[in-house]
Amino acid sequence: MEELARESISLLAKPTLSTDGPRLGSMGAILIMLKSALGAGLLNFPWAFAKAGGIHAAVAVEMVSLLFLISGLVILGYSSSISGQNTYQAVVKDVCGPAIGQLCEVVFVFNLFMISVAFLVIVSDQLEKLCISLYELITGLPEADMPNHWYTDPHFVLILLCVFFILPLSISKEISIQKYIRTGTVEGPLDSLPKSSCCLCRRSSWASMFSVIPTICFGFQCHEACIAIYSSMENKKLSHWVFISVMSMFFCLVIYSLTGVYGYLTFDKDVAADILMSYAGDDVLMIIARLLFGVSIITIYPIILLLGRSVIQDPLLSFRQRLHVVTESYENRSRVVLTVAWITVTLLIAMFVPDISKVISVIGGISAFFIFIFPGLCLVFAMQSEPVSIQTRVVLTTWGMITLICGAFIFGQSTTVAIMQLFNTIYP
Repeated sequence: MEELARESISLLAKPTLSTDGPRLGSMGAILIMLKSALGAGLLNFPWAFAKAGGIHAAVAVEMVSLLFLISGLVILGYSSSISGQNTYQAVVKDVCGPAIGQLCEVVFVFNLFMISVAFLVIVSDQLEKLCISLYELITGLPEADMPNHWYTDPHFVLILLCVFFILPLSISKEISIQKYIRTGTVEGPLDSLPKSSCCLCRRSSWASMFSVIPTICFGFQCHEACIAIYSSMENKKLSHWVFISVMSMFFCLVIYSLTGVYGYLTFDKDVAADILMSYAGDDVLMIIARLLFGVSIITIYPIILLLGRSVIQDPLLSFRQRLHVVTESYENRSRVVLTVAWITVTLLIAMFVPDISKVISVIGGISAFFIFIFPGLCLVFAMQSEPVSIQTRVVLTTWGMITLICGAFIFGQSTTVAIMQLFNTIYP
């Protein structure tokens, strides 16, 4: 898995269409798609199942969403094949025009920024639980007797982690520093027995069902990386890419659904937005799980930062090049400033976010651009120039418009909910 992770990182950082060197086979493409999709979203799925009103409602929303998720992947692969581009932003810019391409770059950076915030919120949650667990194990006293010192505050520990671990890992110019770091993730030993009082289906409303779509979008999102993966595949036939897309989303569906079902059956409506926070703090296995998950997040954060920083820094350097000669010292200064600013702002936001569900609500809305809106636009624009029959053009253009409208609705709904939740937090 470590080699697989490094390969996926390489694809995200510097995808290539060159025919030299090894190419991705079917299994490698599926595994990297899974690596791109599976992650922190797992922690939120049991909460989403409870929020949706039960297992039946949540699975129904997943199945409907799966149609659009697979469609988006297929459209992006097709758009990459006709444009000859190998990154998400480049494909959108080539197919839809420079204006929409620039919008894509802005949304791409903001999405990575909010994912960075989500990672720090998760680390903060685990630090809080770890501090309590270690205090109870060492002193034998309950959590209520734990003294409240500034140096035991999870926010203070999070600041130390950002300064002494995340910043040194993120400051380098190349992403290759990550190859020296071994990362491990565990999903947490879900060892509690399901509550007998929990029912499989509760009364749910359309509003509650729609409210979990951002979580599903966040969990299944691998669309930004899919073009780089498609470009590196040995077999680029569209039918083969459809197979890769279907299998990847199917495996994601199974993993996310099992996590959501078991977490929901275990804790019922009392499940926390971060499933690991629902487990007892004195469980040694859970302490190990939290440590490993935290280490994994800390080592992934610099990768996300580097990808976002490169999208910001490259235009700055190009603009500077037109006015002056770009020296190595200027490049180093700009990289350091962007890195410190990115970490500082994400840290400040993470310290005031009450739980991960608030961040995922925002990220899920942004994900609608990559899963629905940009693929829909690519399909509509592509049908205006591709030599296809009139019937095919009408059908695919209509589907592109449906996808676009659904994405706009999801973005608007999730963004509105996120803003309302923010105001309720500030002005309760």
